[in-house]
Amino acid sequence: MDELGARADALVTRHPRDARLRRVGTSRAGAPLWLLSVGHGSRQALVVAGPHANEPVGGATALRLAERALADPRLTEGADATWNLLLCLDPDGARRNEAWLSGPYTLGNYFRHFFRPGFLEQPEWLPEGADGAALPETRALLDLQDELRPFLQCSLHGVDVGGAFVELTRELPGLAQRVAHTAARLGIPRELGPYDTLYWPTLGPAVYRIPPPRRGDLAAAITEAAVESTWFHPHPYGTVTAVVEAPMWGVAAVENPARPADADALLRSVSRTLRHDTRLLEGILARVRPGLGASPDVARLLAPVDDYLLVGPGLADSWDPDAYAAARPLPPLDTARLTALRLAGRRVALRTAGLLHQLVTLSGDDPCGALPELDGLIDEWCADYRDGCGARWIPVARQVEYQARVVLAAFDLAGRHARVRARSGECGWGSQAAVPMHRE
Repeated sequence: MDELGARADALVTRHPRDARLRRVGTSRAGAPLWLLSVGHGSRQALVVAGPHANEPVGGATALRLAERALADPRLTEGADATWNLLLCLDPDGARRNEAWLSGPYTLGNYFRHFFRPGFLEQPEWLPEGADGAALPETRALLDLQDELRPFLQCSLHGVDVGGAFVELTRELPGLAQRVAHTAARLGIPRELGPYDTLYWPTLGPAVYRIPPPRRGDLAAAITEAAVESTWFHPHPYGTVTAVVEAPMWGVAAVENPARPADADALLRSVSRTLRHDTRLLEGILARVRPGLGASPDVARLLAPVDDYLLVGPGLADSWDPDAYAAARPLPPLDTARLTALRLAGRRVALRTAGLLHQLVTLSGDDPCGALPELDGLIDEWCADYRDGCGARWIPVARQVEYQARVVLAAFDLAGRHARVRARSGECGWGSQAAVPMHRE
């Protein structure tokens, strides 16, 4: 987080007329929410980095986009556009992931230090609607959306293990072809059937239409994401939101269209494994919970553990051919979708195990012998990702370049259809140098 802010500050110092930095909010822990803006155009583009604490690539992508907008006047003056780049929406959560950001970039190191807050503490979700938004990070983003009324909003996300894909609130014809070209050039697999888009309309390979928000229970919100969110909040302004997912570890099979010989058998195996792993982790939690105490840090780690253990059995049932037949049948399944489901089930278990590992470590005591058991499970499940699924680390530079190119493609396509609005979104802006962050 410190490096991200310092680099943005240095960029503004080098380009005081065309770039500026302002604080648009404050996190729950008192961290500033910084907005880096480039250009003087009346048409606003909003890029939101770091909405999920464990997905750091967006911050680097935001800086790269700023550098490109400064270097290419076609992206600003030529498009009558201003780029507004929110450097990190959840700085508190991002801080909790810094233990793995310095490397080594291994699956075991990542999951042992993984953190994402519980569902109700994730700033893009609006479980009570915009009027009921309680998190200061959420309120800051909503206010920014209402101020800017952007023609395009890009939310920068990262898939830990899998492939690249894009989710849209409105169709952008031609985006799927550009995603395919960019992914091929950079050697990044596209995810042709992410588990949370199982029932969503497909706008092209690896591009999906986000369904309109609906009220639902917590499990549905976590697993299907078709809920009220900051993705849809600026929809009345004509905004198109693109959720751009870039993988950290790529798995080639997520873009394999071949039909397996026995999809139902594979589904049963995935469901059975997730149920087994959930029961195992529930048992570990029951053993260690009495000794964890009630500190704020323990509560922050327990919230996502409880969420994952809640959704695990429901996911398993929704994928099991023997359970879903009478309820909501799955769409036709190819190798890509089956791989995505396998990755998703393993992800739920690994994240839970990693958070439990941190809880026991934080307590400073392990009378139940949970740490060796958790270490063994994490090693075993990471090996399944690596050896069973072929997960391979994608260098950060390629993750960033992929995400930046997709955002630029969405900017181009959205700009062709956006209604022009004369609204700068910045009161009192001038050509004077911005106040550096450390002097604010």
